[in-house]
Amino acid sequence: MKYKPLFIYLFISSFFLTLVNSIWKIMATLQGLKLTEINLNINFLLALFLSLAFILIGKKFNHLIKIVILSLIFTFFYILINEGAPIWYNAGILLICLFFTNRLKNYDLNFLREDFISEKIVFDFLSLFAIVFFAFVILFPFYLMFVTSFKTQAALLFNPLDLSISLTNNLTETFKSYFVIFNTYDFGRYIYTSSIVSIGTVIITLIFAIPAAYAVARLNFFGKTFLSTSILIIYMFPAIVLVIPLYTVFSQLGLRNSIEGLLIVYTATTLPVAIYMLQGYFKSIPKEIEDAGLMDGQNWFGIIVKIIIPLSLPAIASVALYVFMIAWNEFLFSLMFLDNPKTFTLSRAINHLTGDAETPRQYLMAGSVVVTLPILLIFVYFEKYLVSGLTAGSVKG
Repeated sequence: MKYKPLFIYLFISSFFLTLVNSIWKIMATLQGLKLTEINLNINFLLALFLSLAFILIGKKFNHLIKIVILSLIFTFFYILINEGAPIWYNAGILLICLFFTNRLKNYDLNFLREDFISEKIVFDFLSLFAIVFFAFVILFPFYLMFVTSFKTQAALLFNPLDLSISLTNNLTETFKSYFVIFNTYDFGRYIYTSSIVSIGTVIITLIFAIPAAYAVARLNFFGKTFLSTSILIIYMFPAIVLVIPLYTVFSQLGLRNSIEGLLIVYTATTLPVAIYMLQGYFKSIPKEIEDAGLMDGQNWFGIIVKIIIPLSLPAIASVALYVFMIAWNEFLFSLMFLDNPKTFTLSRAINHLTGDAETPRQYLMAGSVVVTLPILLIFVYFEKYLVSGLTAGSVKG
């Protein structure tokens, strides 16, 4: 057996586990725990013994039993070696260890004998580290925003760096910021306006994008090649360049401070990318299916409604989700075109709050959570449609 892959595996895996546990300890201190000892050397040796035990045991036992037993042993010795901490902190160490050992499912002595195994180990743990690191970088601002929304003004003034959540307050006191933004700042109206604008943009965009994409994908007409290749030319111009002339035109037409004006702008900005995404999927649908529909007496409208749309639901769902997220989060056009608070969208309302020096920070964070949470839940639920819709048109037939 070559010892170089073994040494690389032991060092990288132990370093990774020690690093993740250290990050968890730092996060726990932000929650108010007084943990002062890092113990990197001792924790690294403990992780080293875990990695070595995992590789020596190999596949002699059931994988689930193996990772549970090793994780429990590691957590037990980790608790003994390090300073005392509450149960939830130790439970986090156990979960991290279970995640770590589960990632080592294919690692045994035979696996380390494969060709180019050193490169595979390095790439595997580098990719895993990148996932953990970027997840931490991306999620920490959301965590900060979420925690701050539950703070009181006195707590923020007393210790602005305290990121813990107090569980001693009653629900009314804990969710006070959310009650205030809905009762005082009328966020219910802003949610309603953003929902109308976003859903309306999706509906209008799909009404125009589906037949336009079908025409580009299937029909022959003058300028088809130029249209299909230059359909995204609008995105060559920064949005700020379009704002000033649009502002002038909308002021003359009386479309400022209106939902109709936003619907026109949002549809114009999302329609090109919607056509571009859908035409690739429509080209992947076998033309023989449409020929069969024509032989059955269907016209082009019937083919689109009864054949193309049912077969293209994943692509249409992904486009709808993409357009909805753009309309929900858009800020520049809403900033320029909306001056009346009664017509504000959520993103414009948050900006309106930041312009008031007397607005407490916890109210701003609560408003940001209200803006972020719906789109996050929608994205998580419909993510499978987004992936399938974006990739299905890449293979023709």
